[in-house]
Amino acid sequence: MTITPQLKDLMAIIIRISDAEILPRFTHVSASTKTDGSVVTEADLITQQCIIDALHKEWPDIPLLGEEMSAAEQQHLLNTADYLWCLDPLDGTTNFASGVPVFCTSLALLHQGQAMLGIIYDPIKQECFAAEYGKGATLNGQPLMLDHTGTDLSECIAGIDLKRLDSDLASRVAIMQPFRSQRNFGSGALDWAWLACGRIQLYLHGGQKLWDYMAGQLIFREAGGHCSDLEGAPVATQKLLARSVVAAANQQLFDNWLGWIQEKKQ
Repeated sequence: MTITPQLKDLMAIIIRISDAEILPRFTHVSASTKTDGSVVTEADLITQQCIIDALHKEWPDIPLLGEEMSAAEQQHLLNTADYLWCLDPLDGTTNFASGVPVFCTSLALLHQGQAMLGIIYDPIKQECFAAEYGKGATLNGQPLMLDHTGTDLSECIAGIDLKRLDSDLASRVAIMQPFRSQRNFGSGALDWAWLACGRIQLYLHGGQKLWDYMAGQLIFREAGGHCSDLEGAPVATQKLLARSVVAAANQQLFDNWLGWIQEKKQ
């Protein structure tokens, strides 16, 4: 029988390992390029192994879905595992390798495909965003609750990854800009965390992997946010295909944002 992990215990593990393994390597980076063109560093590999070891020691019967596994292995775990860890040890690796202080560690615990616990830890700012399904979200232990009143797109800051959108939508978003201003921070998990605490109010991304969004979408939704893919379907699934993301800080703002996007796609 699986002993369900407690959120506070997971937070302690992630904070301890990230502070010990990621921070000392920042600005002292040895990086290489994977076959898909993405960057990997010593910090990615060591942090991942340390977290795997710590999780296995405490909860040996919960497997971990790793980014370096084959797609077949990943999908098998998604299809068969009752509980499953979903980890990105260093999200924002290109930022990290370039000396840009915007990166984090992201961990989710899935139960039958549903994210039950989520943690995003920014070691630079020492900010730990966390959530438990149905029990709300926190930042360093303080409750997160988004503003449910604003509905005007023109008053919002939008986080947008233009390069992962189809060219027509990217061009229209860039030219028409229904929002106040646009940002792209280079860490999908931190995008979710900053959405959850209201630093940005709108979000648009053309394709995120499971480990990019699982913890973040839980934290964001538990803080009161709303999200879907570009077609209006739920973001989180038990499939490996990259998922588009549309998100906003409240329901009416989300409806206005998704409506604007879908209108411009037609």
